[in-house]
This record gives sequence, C-alpha cells and structure tokens, in this order.
Amino acid sequence: MPVFYPISSKRYTNVMKIFVQVPCLNEEKTLPAVLESIPKIINGVNVECLIIDDGSTDKTVEVAKSYGVQHFVIHKQNMGLARSFQDGVDYALAHGADIVVNTDGDNQYPQDRIDDLVQPIIDGEADIVIGDRQTSKIAHFSPFKKLMQRFGSYVVNKAAGTELPDAASGFRAYSREALYRLTVVTKFSYCMETIIQAGNKGIPITSIPVTTNKKTRESRLFKNIWQHMFKSMGAILRSYLMYKPYVLFTTLGVTFGVLGLIPFVRYLALTISDAPGSHLQSLLLGAVLMTGSFLSFALGVLADLIRINRTLLETQLEATRRSAKS
Repeated sequence: MPVFYPISSKRYTNVMKIFVQVPCLNEEKTLPAVLESIPKIINGVNVECLIIDDGSTDKTVEVAKSYGVQHFVIHKQNMGLARSFQDGVDYALAHGADIVVNTDGDNQYPQDRIDDLVQPIIDGEADIVIGDRQTSKIAHFSPFKKLMQRFGSYVVNKAAGTELPDAASGFRAYSREALYRLTVVTKFSYCMETIIQAGNKGIPITSIPVTTNKKTRESRLFKNIWQHMFKSMGAILRSYLMYKPYVLFTTLGVTFGVLGLIPFVRYLALTISDAPGSHLQSLLLGAVLMTGSFLSFALGVLADLIRINRTLLETQLEATRRSAKS
C-alpha cells in the first residue's frame, strides 16, 4: 500500500517546470517509443525532456534531436547509472526544474503514467514518488528474481524506515526540495541510496502502482542477478552506514566484549578449581577479543564524527544549490 507523509498542500500554484530525464546507453532503437509516450503537457505545463547520453556509440543523440529534444547531458565515456542520474538532476535544477521525473531509455516504464507520478508532489502529499512495478506480476521475472526483489525492498525499508513495495524501481518523480537535499555517492545505482537518504532525512516519500512495458533487452547495469544482488547489498550497506555507523560498531563492540569475557571466566574457573595447566590460551583469546571490542567502539566514535561532518557538508551543499536557484 502507498505510504503518505503529510506536508504542506498545493505548493505548485504558479507556473512550474517539469523535466523528464532519460538516461541512455545505445538506445537508438527503443528511444523513439519512450519519447513518443512522454506527455507533452501536465497540468497545463509544458514538459521538458532531458537526455543523459552515457557514452553511447550509436545514434541515440541524433534520434533524440529528431524528436525535438533540446536538453542534453553527454558523457564521452560510460560513467554509470548513478552518475548519469546525478548529472541529469544537476542540469535540471540549473535550468529551473521544479519536478524531475526519471525514466529509462529501454522503454521499460509506462511514460503515459508520468502525470499520475507527479500528482502527489503537485498536491503536496510527497516529495518523492516511486512507480511500483508490482514485480510479482511481471511475466519475465523468474520466481527467484521476484523473491530477491521483495527481499531487497524489505532490507531497504528497514534501513530507511519506509514501507515501499518496489525499492529498485527507477521510475520516479522528485520535487526540487527533495533534490536539494539528496546527494548520490554510489557508482552502481541511485535507487536504493536515495530512498535510504530520504528516509533518514525525513523527506516525504510514497509510491503508486504501475505496470511495465514488454521487455526490450537485457539489463546493461549488471551481468547477472548475482552481480546485481552483490552490488545492491553493498550500496545499501554503504548508504545505511553513512547515517547510522554506530549501529554496526556498537553491535561489534558488544559482541566482541561478551565473547571476550567467556575465556576470562573460563580461566578464572579453572584457576579456582586448581585444574592442571596454565590456561594462558584463555587469557590470550580473551585479550584479543576485548581488544577487538575496544577498537570497534573507537571506530564507532570516529565513524560518528565522520557522519556529523558529512551532515554539515550536505547542509552546505544544499545551501549552495538553493543559492544557485535564486
């Protein structure tokens, strides 16, 4: 079920700008279908289309220009989806975007639902809206992939404190206010990271159910599902630790501390019972574990100080973005 966090309503009462950004890597065959299905007007506002060409070697840019696209971010070499997303956002904000919608160049997502995707932002009900692909109904997803999609969304929701059914969906709408506060640092995919950032920063986020179009090609983001799982979990863990590093290091510290007490208790019990042998191995093991506990707590303090510094830097970056808009 969609989750709504109430905020001020009807923020966009004046003329606004909506940018639909399309990250592309050799999408000359599928891009026409994408561009033809993007709404030209939403709420009486012309929709601007932005192509992020991530090192294409085909005629992606030429195709986009033939459809009248005027906004481009061009990478001379492949930089990855996360960098493409952030560069597109920076371009859209610099050109006055109030809402940025992200879709894909492979025509996976239903661009005709963009007007529904942005409506909760226009109505002031959320600052991020994610298109729930309803992965359990996608025919070309294997049962294992569907299971992993649910598990991945569960992990992200636990890390972010959200209740989103499809955390991996790239069909999204962001308000300008949300984008001021989000900064993507991962190189793999922005999807998980922006949710975790939004959840930990209190940015209102919701989702709407959508369907997907027929599969046009295999994913270029990963070679197989195992690589996707490995990279996704790494991105989730990294994003979570940026905001709550003390959880990990406190857990490690307590665990090593408890385990370190056991050899000491054993040594004491054997000494009191006058058991044969010196039992120095118990003292040694206990000392090693207690040292690990001390180091974990020390690293936790350092990691939390780094978190505070990151928060200050993000606040400064947000102020810079706002001043650039004004």
